[in-house]
Amino acid sequence: MKRQKSITCALFLACLATTAAGAVSAGEIYKWTDADGNVHFGDRPSGAATEERLAISSNPTNPERVRAIVQARNDARGERKEQAAASAQAEPTAEELLAAEAERKEKCNTYKERLQKFVTSRRLYREDESGERVYLDEEETLAARARVQEQVVEYCGS
Repeated sequence: MKRQKSITCALFLACLATTAAGAVSAGEIYKWTDADGNVHFGDRPSGAATEERLAISSNPTNPERVRAIVQARNDARGERKEQAAASAQAEPTAEELLAAEAERKEKCNTYKERLQKFVTSRRLYREDESGERVYLDEEETLAARARVQEQVVEYCGS
């Protein structure tokens, strides 16, 4: 008899807990605006004229799906980092080195020619948006020559 009462009591408590948990998760939410224009939310009706009951529904989250998505993102990030590290550590090939050297020599020659023009020209100019020449004053000319000299040093080494 005692055992039967204990089982009945346990079942009753389990049903009560399930009902209470269901009531909490399926609770109602109310929204209203007070006289000052402030918006309020609550789980009980306030009696305000502007009160409205909000229809809120939610679906349970699947933790396994979330874990799988997070793991996939982490794996992708790891692969990208590994690829970036591998490409950064990769030694340039002989062809790439030759191409870089040829490009450096070409730029060296270009900037040497430009410097020669800047030194021998009487007046330097640039073209504006309409294609007309705008002659540089003495300060702009010196600055342009200095920039070209820096580029010659950078690409030619002397």
